[in-house]
Amino acid sequence: MADQVGAKAQRKLKARRDGTPGVWLGLGMMGLVGWSVAVPTLLGAALGLWLDKHYAGQHSWTLALLVAGLVLGCVNAWRWVANEDRAMHEEGGAGDA
Repeated sequence: MADQVGAKAQRKLKARRDGTPGVWLGLGMMGLVGWSVAVPTLLGAALGLWLDKHYAGQHSWTLALLVAGLVLGCVNAWRWVANEDRAMHEEGGAGDA
């Protein structure tokens, strides 16, 4: 019981010292996640347009690489958010009752 109280007190002191994250931090994180999806999608579309212009075929490179970039960007964003979530939970500790 004393260990839990001590751990909770240390977390509260750390929170007071570090301060609470503001609105701008949250907006920045959302922007970072958005860019991590948008950039691979746009790069895939641009590469697809170039391939369609130079190596035209029966299937659209633009559509295929657009989807591939979107999937790659979503996986990248998902991994980044999962790592941030894991770091927040490890930093917060267990037993927040």
